[in-house]
Amino acid sequence: MLVPYSPTWPLAFQYLRQELLPVFAGVPIEILHIGSTSVPGLAAKPVIDLLLGAPTLAEIEARVADIVRLDYTYRPHYEAAIPQRRYFVKDIAGDLRIHLHGVEQGGRLWREHLRFRDLLRVDDARRSEYEALKRRLAIVHAGDKAAYTLEKGAYIRSLLSSMDD
Repeated sequence: MLVPYSPTWPLAFQYLRQELLPVFAGVPIEILHIGSTSVPGLAAKPVIDLLLGAPTLAEIEARVADIVRLDYTYRPHYEAAIPQRRYFVKDIAGDLRIHLHGVEQGGRLWREHLRFRDLLRVDDARRSEYEALKRRLAIVHAGDKAAYTLEKGAYIRSLLSSMDD
């Protein structure tokens, strides 16, 4: 279910970032807000996506137990589809859900997430187009999260590849 943009989303991100930083004390990491909730004005599912960039995936893997202690659930079965990512989810107050994407900082996934976020932040037409797509997909695929994600992903990949031209 898409909801209007909320100014509380960046605040939730900051709290979650501060909560995770001690887990990686001494490791040069970055934790950034990505996904639709990171784009002011964009309607979104109430999901805060955090992009955790570490020098290697091994740095993230070595801290899985520490991340789980912060009430995240590690979802390693998604690594079959995206082997360059370590994925965690967390439910917090209300309907807010957290997705933590652990990737190699500077790697392909890191760059793609940031390029897409930054494009939507500065391009009103693309942001409106993406929101319209998400609204349509939310209706068409109301009971099928995988189909929603797949079709949304195809749009994102197409947009990113057109930027490479």
